[in-house]
Amino acid sequence: MRRTGKGWIRQDADDASRQSWSVILPAVRVYFAGPLFTSAERAWNAELARRLRVAGHEVFLPQEKETGLLAAAIFRIDVDAIDRADALIAVMDGPDPDSGTAWECGYAYGRKPLILVRTDSRNTSDPGMPYNAMLTRSASVRLDLGWADMATVEAAVLEALSSISGPTGSGPPQ
Repeated sequence: MRRTGKGWIRQDADDASRQSWSVILPAVRVYFAGPLFTSAERAWNAELARRLRVAGHEVFLPQEKETGLLAAAIFRIDVDAIDRADALIAVMDGPDPDSGTAWECGYAYGRKPLILVRTDSRNTSDPGMPYNAMLTRSASVRLDLGWADMATVEAAVLEALSSISGPTGSGPPQ
């Protein structure tokens, strides 16, 4: 992949001999919201953020910026980062989504696209609401991926990013 003024382009895999290139999507500034309280959560967040960066997106991952800071500084840094982002990706794993992540989604709602990602296999009897109704209904894109591996999550998130309007910060709610 390489960057151009129009976004990121890739060489088409099925046409390597002709050096055919196609635009895949413009770079998006992403705020990555999610629980970050266990080693497993932080590692999963870091790996998905790394993959999104390799795909050409700018990712703000709070766990990389907040170590050792007081609550007031964390709040200001995160709010500023949400304000600058084109879209918010939020992890909805767990029996109930993380309260800080829920706040970040509420703050961003109506101002930028929300892509909600859930890999947790637990759900409710209502397939339209596997977790909090306010979160599920606020999503621009909802990815309920069950037992998905990281490659599947990466592909789904990149597809979701390509479906939103990009740097304008608005996308059609679904």
